[in-house]
Amino acid sequence: MTTADMPTGKTASAPDAHELRAWLRLAHAKGLRPPALRALLGAFGGPLEVLSESFASLTEAADARAAEAVLAPPSGIEGVPFDHYIEAVLAWASEPGNHVLTFADAAYPRALPTMPDPPPLLYAKGRLDLLQTRAIAIVGSRHATPQGLEDARRFARAMSDAGLAVASGLALGIDASAHRGALEGATGTVAVIGTGIDLVYPAAHHTLAHEIARDGAMLSEWPLGTPARSANFPQRNRLIAGLSSGVLIVEAAMRSGSLITARLANEMGRDVFALPGSIHAPLSQGCHRLIKQGAKLVETPEDVLEEFGLSSVRPAAARSKPRPASASWASARIADSAMTDDAARVLDALGHAPATLEILAARTRLDGAALQAALLPLELAGQIAALAGGRYTAVERS
Repeated sequence: MTTADMPTGKTASAPDAHELRAWLRLAHAKGLRPPALRALLGAFGGPLEVLSESFASLTEAADARAAEAVLAPPSGIEGVPFDHYIEAVLAWASEPGNHVLTFADAAYPRALPTMPDPPPLLYAKGRLDLLQTRAIAIVGSRHATPQGLEDARRFARAMSDAGLAVASGLALGIDASAHRGALEGATGTVAVIGTGIDLVYPAAHHTLAHEIARDGAMLSEWPLGTPARSANFPQRNRLIAGLSSGVLIVEAAMRSGSLITARLANEMGRDVFALPGSIHAPLSQGCHRLIKQGAKLVETPEDVLEEFGLSSVRPAAARSKPRPASASWASARIADSAMTDDAARVLDALGHAPATLEILAARTRLDGAALQAALLPLELAGQIAALAGGRYTAVERS
């Protein structure tokens, strides 16, 4: 579906209550697939017109299944009677920053109509301008390493400073770091969530979600009140891919939802990028698999920006936002002149892959007490991080 194929309608403001009711009835009608709904809207012009048509006319424009779905009495949504749900949506949409967007709205994300099945209706919070901004998705493992978290944040900040919106899924790990990095940058971030937009999942991200709703944008195709369900997240991933011009995978195991996002992006003709890692790291295996399948190997943000024809130089007119002084950013680094010989040996021994104390002792030939004495200041300075299983990893920062 191209922009020219989209039905015309209200473009400067949200639909009125009568029209919104019609949109919600069609968007959440059981058995009515987005392609069939698009065909009906293209044939008859708008949701009110679709609902006024006969079974025969609807069948001719789409099929009998679609006609049955349109003409069926509206059912409850997430356990709420339909009329009560309409009242809840109208109340939600009346609050500042809340929006219900349809195919007919100018604020509907401009990248989505190039998808095979763009959702007919979206719930949005925050800055609608970001939905018209060219975007890159940054996604990865929920169980990311400290290095992966740093990379996601650094790449997202650079993408944001270069004028790209950064889309991700508000999940733990890489997603959250990507959102935070983009918020630190000049453009901002879009969180595409797999629940109703009035809910936050995971609960630990309430503060982050509030920051995104204030300074970025949040987007959901699910009805208000929809809880987290595993079946919803692949569909959420499809929306992340559709919203973006490309997808960057930072860390991913072989069985990872991020690989679903990459596959969907590839099917939609979006660019797929992947950060390589150690051959010994489980969270590098998914990225290496993508690279073998044709994803573009990237080592710096500039590698991605060059593909998009963008410069890493921050636009002069971009918004300037201070970087938050979180504990990890505020912690002092050990200056080269102040680093002990033992600490330098430990950093050299770590290299780019996690290592256990036993491996570090063998590589550095330090005894237990000397090794611990070298590790402690490095960890306090944020130059290394302790991982599960008694392993340590070097943390590279830009």
